Amino acid sequence: MSNESVRADPADTGPNGNRRDTLPFGASVVDDGVAFRLWAPAARRVDVCLGQTGNERALPMAPAAGGWFHVVTDQAGAGSLYRYRIDGGTAVPDPASRYQPQDVHGPSQVVDPAAFTWTATEWAGRPWHEAVLYELHVGTFSPEGTFEGVRRRLHHIADLGVTAIELMPVADFAGRRNWGYDGVLPFAPDSAYGTPDDLKRLVDEAHGMGLMVFLDAVYNHLGPDGNYLATYAPTFFAAKRFTPWGPAIDYSRPEVRQFVIHNVLYWLDEYQFDGLRFDAVDAIVDTSRPHILEAIADAVHRRFAGRRHVHLVLENDHNDAALLARRSDDRPRAYTAQWNDDFHHACH
Repeated sequence: MSNESVRADPADTGPNGNRRDTLPFGASVVDDGVAFRLWAPAARRVDVCLGQTGNERALPMAPAAGGWFHVVTDQAGAGSLYRYRIDGGTAVPDPASRYQPQDVHGPSQVVDPAAFTWTATEWAGRPWHEAVLYELHVGTFSPEGTFEGVRRRLHHIADLGVTAIELMPVADFAGRRNWGYDGVLPFAPDSAYGTPDDLKRLVDEAHGMGLMVFLDAVYNHLGPDGNYLATYAPTFFAAKRFTPWGPAIDYSRPEVRQFVIHNVLYWLDEYQFDGLRFDAVDAIVDTSRPHILEAIADAVHRRFAGRRHVHLVLENDHNDAALLARRSDDRPRAYTAQWNDDFHHACH
């Protein structure tokens, strides 16, 4: 595997000993308030606007090399609403928002992940040979259509003999209902399903019952509605390259690679997911070396090796067996398994 250097610092801990993944962008609760950081290479000026829409306080952000803007302020804290105003005009949510209480076009909300109290603190996951996966859609699995609705019915799943649930994508999408594959804010669990703490409570209780929890993650494109990146970071996307669902993400750019690698680590560490299922990786276009899929796997193995079981599963129509190579002790070098789409296609 590659030794590509990424800012994959170990998660720090909050005052009550809980996990808090350190992100190099977005809004982070710090000792003297909140640190805001945004990559906006096409912007000349960025302000962070605090408060409800229409009654906001604007604070100028200092520009830095490489198209970055940043500010630390004691005028914000956990629960604060904020947006970024680009060049005095369009106000946009944070692309690394941890929560969007008013959906994708509304303000982002500062979240202190260390405030959640985990109870299944001894959980270390389960080896792959014990995995019996149950894929579910949060919005349709229960009458409530929420994380809480799933949590209340975990015993039904466990009674089936299932050992792992896989949530279809929960990254924030426009509106109340969606398959999840058109998410636009990949760090924010969709508010239609509940709060970040609701999702953590679901994962925590599942672990207490011996169930692993996987998340379906989409890194081949972003959805169209609520995707403001082209306004201030058009180079996030590759010129003249498209997937079947929209513009291809440009993984040749270090900032873009960092954004996605940290998103993977964020779900696994801050939310304690036991693994990810990567959607349609055959649609990811990357001519860089190492390929973004190799860089992701390398960062995950370096972060979690020896700590707990973490499983990376591919959906890959290219059937690239090299990504599934094993070490001499049968541990995966990169990815644990591949989604059996050939069976799915044969059924159709």
